[in-house]
Amino acid sequence: MKDPVEIYAIKQPCGGVPNNSLPLLIYPGAAAQATGDLADWFEQCFERNDWPPRWRYPIFTYTHFHSNTHEVLGVYQGSAQVQFGGEAGPVLTLKQGDAVLIPAGVGHKQIAATQDFMAVGAYPRGFSPDKCLDKPEQRDAMQRNVERVPLPDSDPLLGERSGINTHWRHQGRGD
Repeated sequence: MKDPVEIYAIKQPCGGVPNNSLPLLIYPGAAAQATGDLADWFEQCFERNDWPPRWRYPIFTYTHFHSNTHEVLGVYQGSAQVQFGGEAGPVLTLKQGDAVLIPAGVGHKQIAATQDFMAVGAYPRGFSPDKCLDKPEQRDAMQRNVERVPLPDSDPLLGERSGINTHWRHQGRGD
């Protein structure tokens, strides 16, 4: 069976963005088999896997990251080009039905989007995100925060199958 995840390593710091040794995971067409409202589908999937949904909104148009938690986004409408890893990072296209799991510390910002672009955002149960900006003078402190973020117990889309259980736990930071 083909792994349903695309992997992007964004390890090197960029400006004030610490990034992470854990790879960015993209789930192309994660909601391809969904019926009905895609926002509801993503929310139910995330909740079922212990990632309670927190918001419905586009992605901020400035570089930001979370130093204290990982984040998952489920695109339920439109498409967007999103830059990951800071100002020198790759620009990837996310479209309706895709999801992306962003490790703590990995910068992200919306570069361009269709007028109707919207996503559902979620974090592992018990975690509430901070919002950090690309400030080089704070990078060392933010890096220390990122290194303390535990791995989640389950993947937000695949539960106990694949995803973080395949691509993050082998990094030496898991159980």
